[in-house]
Amino acid sequence: MAEKKQKEIPKAYDPSVVEDKWYKYWQDNKIFHSEIDESKEPYVIPIPPPNVTGMLTMGHILNNTIQDIFIRTKRMKGYNACWVPGTDHASIATETKVTNYLSEQGINKYEIGREEFIKHCWEWTKEYGGIINQQLKKLGVSCDWDRERFTMDDDYYREVIKSFVDLYKDEKIYRGYRMVNWCPASKSAISDEEVIYNNVNGKLWYLKYPVVGTDKYLVVATTRPETMLGDTGVAVNPNDERYKDVIGKKVLLPIAEREIPIFADEYVDMEFGTGAVKVTPAHDINDNEMGHRHNLKVINIFNDDASTNDNVPKDFRGLDRFDARKKVIARFEELDLIEKIEDHQHKVGYSERGGVPIEPYLSDQWFMKMSSHSNESAELSEDELAKPAINVVKEGKINFYPDHWKKTYFHWMENIRSWCISRQLRWGHQIPVYYLPNGEYVVAASMEDAIEQAKELGFNSNDLKQDEDVLDTWFSSALWPLSVFDGIRNPDNPEIKYYYPTNDLVTAPEILFFWVARMIITGYEYRDARPFENVYLTGIVRDDQRRKMSKSLGNSPDPIELMEKYSADGVRVGMLLCSPAGNDLLFDEKLCDQGKKFYNKLWNALRLIKGWEVDESLAQSETSQIAISWFESKFNAELEKINESYKKYKISEALMISYKLIWDDFCSSYLEMIKPAYQQPIDSASMKATVNYLENILKVIHPFMPFITEEIWHLIVERSETDCIIVSDWPMVGTVQTELIDKMDGALEVIGGVRNIRKKKNILPKEQLDLKIKKDDSIDVSCDPVIIKMANLKSIEVIEEKLDGVPSFITGATQYYIDFTEDINVGEKSEDLQKELVYFQGFLKGIDKKLSNSKFVDSAPEHVVAGERKKQQDTQAKIKLIEEQLSSIS
Repeated sequence: MAEKKQKEIPKAYDPSVVEDKWYKYWQDNKIFHSEIDESKEPYVIPIPPPNVTGMLTMGHILNNTIQDIFIRTKRMKGYNACWVPGTDHASIATETKVTNYLSEQGINKYEIGREEFIKHCWEWTKEYGGIINQQLKKLGVSCDWDRERFTMDDDYYREVIKSFVDLYKDEKIYRGYRMVNWCPASKSAISDEEVIYNNVNGKLWYLKYPVVGTDKYLVVATTRPETMLGDTGVAVNPNDERYKDVIGKKVLLPIAEREIPIFADEYVDMEFGTGAVKVTPAHDINDNEMGHRHNLKVINIFNDDASTNDNVPKDFRGLDRFDARKKVIARFEELDLIEKIEDHQHKVGYSERGGVPIEPYLSDQWFMKMSSHSNESAELSEDELAKPAINVVKEGKINFYPDHWKKTYFHWMENIRSWCISRQLRWGHQIPVYYLPNGEYVVAASMEDAIEQAKELGFNSNDLKQDEDVLDTWFSSALWPLSVFDGIRNPDNPEIKYYYPTNDLVTAPEILFFWVARMIITGYEYRDARPFENVYLTGIVRDDQRRKMSKSLGNSPDPIELMEKYSADGVRVGMLLCSPAGNDLLFDEKLCDQGKKFYNKLWNALRLIKGWEVDESLAQSETSQIAISWFESKFNAELEKINESYKKYKISEALMISYKLIWDDFCSSYLEMIKPAYQQPIDSASMKATVNYLENILKVIHPFMPFITEEIWHLIVERSETDCIIVSDWPMVGTVQTELIDKMDGALEVIGGVRNIRKKKNILPKEQLDLKIKKDDSIDVSCDPVIIKMANLKSIEVIEEKLDGVPSFITGATQYYIDFTEDINVGEKSEDLQKELVYFQGFLKGIDKKLSNSKFVDSAPEHVVAGERKKQQDTQAKIKLIEEQLSSIS
């Protein structure tokens, strides 16, 4: 007797209700939280901390979805999963926003003083700082929010300050008067990695400098005429015959009216311009090095906002650098000292944050010695900081995905220079250096310690003045994997011992040097251990014109609006449908719609299954037995591929395998095979197997679509609220009957062939047909019950001879005929066969091309290559049969 029909599932899935419900449940019940558990192996991800005042971008969606997939998969595999969230104080970005806000209120940050400005920064952070984390929660990320860190928290602050003091005591941090990249917008030094070089269509001005004591001129070519006000020499190549008679003489510098020497230096390129170059040691790194070699005077002509200072003639003081350029050119024209002007394309460095051209600028700054390439001190004879970070990657102890980023990493690390770590800002970690009246200074982790050191030198607390500068934001974030577990101040605490080193880092290639390399350096400096094992480098999210998506360009959709339209699950799947590691993602909103269709497919599968009545007395049909055996093998085979894809960090590949398994194999094939007839019950064995398979496919897709899978998990059978899919066990790979899978693949092709003929001939699905098979050695009848059911056949019969004049199709090397009473036009048949022949010949050409590509054969997974070879053989057989058919009717 059939059981009562189960509770009906709502027709439409409502993600707006489901997603909020389950995220709250997971969070309230501490499912994301991790504590030390020595019985479990830890799996740890340190989140790349977004800017505290930032908003969710498409890049964040991609990056954090991938991290969530890793953490959810490992949690299900029994690891003690710990994903540490947090935000970065982002010195320049936050200070710029607060400064602009205050300016709108008529407040000047320099007039209100440091303490008042910092107070405004904290107020800004409290108001806007939590937005991005709330947005990430909408995405479904399973971070351990109880462990959330902020790089300006008191504990983290102390970690950073201690690190500076430690490195200073180890003589790896020093103060020096050096040329740095200066951002006039933020009035701060920036690192080399924060300079973006753009091709600019500019001018090359040829300026005439009068040679003292002669009526001759020396012509120099420059792209920056304004800097001539700071020239202290003119250089030529010693091998340049044109200038041998002027080496050692002087020129009279126009406008400034001072005499400067002409000297020879091998650095000068005889092919550039006239072969004579103006030398401004204060405003060009190469000029600065020449200045040192030839004892030239150094004259700084700019203020910190790149306006001209009192070291230039009175008429040129207080001008913006570009206004100064115009005025210098005008004066040279008045003096008839411009020989010519040429169009000239060249690279100009821009401040990444300030968005303005940088200025090479001499100033007192703090630097970290990265290697012996630094040249500032003979004390560092070994590559103490850089070398371990290079070796760990070379030895394969840290892996990059994709691997080609190693080459870029090595190039940068092997040519690394001292890192300028001081910034002329107020928001950030104030440098723990205290200056004394005699020009000396003490370095201390606290004011109390500084006072004690000052007393030893004969001074008191009133004599101390702390350095006004703050540390580069990347200095503090380089400590992230250590400091989130308090690993600098308390290196022997239980958490750092259990959770460190972490496992996987997911980030963007553009911060490979800013952050990744520096975390590796810091990890070896403090614990002589790698900070993580694997680095997964995502691509850049671009639009259909290949432009990077950004709010400033107006080409980026609002991620929150996308999630409201397609659900978090739909957006997560959409982002990953074509996002292989390291390759840029050409985002199309249709991908999110595809994600939405996918979760609707799952929901409809649930509704179908839950709509079946179960009859305990009903015997299982042969069709269902075959279907169940097949899907078990198919699932195991695909699960094996999914696991392998995870091992190789091919996340998009894992999604595509899961997607096809669910959409094609489970929903479109398996459910159709075991589905009972209209208004008929299903046997209990088939129902039990089907529910089990649904649970397994939900587990496989859960990391990609956490919300709908949790909802279906609790609807498919009665279970307690605490029995969640998020903490369920990952499926185990079972037996794979490859032969059965191959046979069912053939059966599904036959079913497809019958359905195509129905469509061509307008035969209704309810009309039963007879299928006849031309006898050959490859015929298999084991899946005939499935074919009969799904193709709605009366019978399947093997025949000895070909049938002419009836519809037919070919799968593999076998010919099939649909025998029904309708006259078939031979001419039309011949035309159809010709079309099929052309199609399969083109298809074969594509396969042959792919298999002749050694790169594809060597790098593609073995099962993919094997699949292509099978397609090749089947297509060759089809072409042969079609040619035989055409021959018989011609």
